[in-house]
Amino acid sequence: MLTRVLKNAGGIAFTLLLTGQAQATELLNSSYDVSRELFAALNAPYQQQWDAQHHGDKLTIRQSHAGSSKQALAILQGLKADVVTYNQVTDVQILHDRGGLIPADWQQRLPNNSSPFYSTMAFLVRKGNPKNIHDWRDLVKSDVKLIFPNPKTSGNGRYTWLAAWGAAAKENGNDPAKTEALMTQFLKNVAVFDTGGRGATTTFVERKLGDVLISFESEVNNIRNQYEKEGFEVIVPKTNILAEFPVTWIDKNVKANHTESAAKSYLNYLYSPQAQEIITHYYYRVNNPALMAQQKDRFPQIDLFRVEEIFGGWPQVMKTHFASGGELDKLLAAGRQ
Repeated sequence: MLTRVLKNAGGIAFTLLLTGQAQATELLNSSYDVSRELFAALNAPYQQQWDAQHHGDKLTIRQSHAGSSKQALAILQGLKADVVTYNQVTDVQILHDRGGLIPADWQQRLPNNSSPFYSTMAFLVRKGNPKNIHDWRDLVKSDVKLIFPNPKTSGNGRYTWLAAWGAAAKENGNDPAKTEALMTQFLKNVAVFDTGGRGATTTFVERKLGDVLISFESEVNNIRNQYEKEGFEVIVPKTNILAEFPVTWIDKNVKANHTESAAKSYLNYLYSPQAQEIITHYYYRVNNPALMAQQKDRFPQIDLFRVEEIFGGWPQVMKTHFASGGELDKLLAAGRQ
């Protein structure tokens, strides 16, 4: 009998008992808030593949979901996740910087900076687009109410903030005063700051608050399809940000859990043709030109900029925009005056 005690992101412990002669391997994947459906679709075929290749060794993959920063903090506090699949580099990097749980070169261990897929930001608006929303500038109209997650707790929210800032800076010739003025109004228009992307979706769709939900392109498309009767419409702004989705195994944990081989195999599977096709079906973009060409009707042509191009990299971003007293705090305070 195999007994293993796990803790979820909220710190609640649960015990799994496995009996019988067969071996059992289990992985805990700590992921971001709106990835539930994606990994439900990915895990089932991978488990079948594993079981066929490892006779007598049954694989169980368990998921933990919340805002990516909250998830990273849970691991630093002791959550024994085997792998992480996050939506922002800093939430993986902190596992090295503050916990020593992964090596400094973790991004070089898998292709495309350890990002098997990527996305960008998009808008979900109500039927008929009554507020006539088409681009970032339309979000600062005085009568528009916005819903997106808090950049302090969510990678989704940080990408939203940076995409809006970068688009404003490009439009006004990188004039700091004009950009700050636009972003102050942008913040004034926020109706609700949820802690994660799925909470923001619930606020917009079920509580029916706000005129525009800003989230990953994948999330808004899947929500539009799920709630077809609502007549939601998706807008993908032409100027937008490249949102990488980094993954890694947690070296310290996989050694303790004796899951290193399974964890590496699982993450490599995300780059396989089968997984990449599943990923595009959930409106995530992949670094496979042929597959993207086949799916071109799902993905509008847009001009993507990198965080490094506009902001100088994630360490600088976190210090300038999201640290206590940074641009986010400063402009929130300005908007209340």
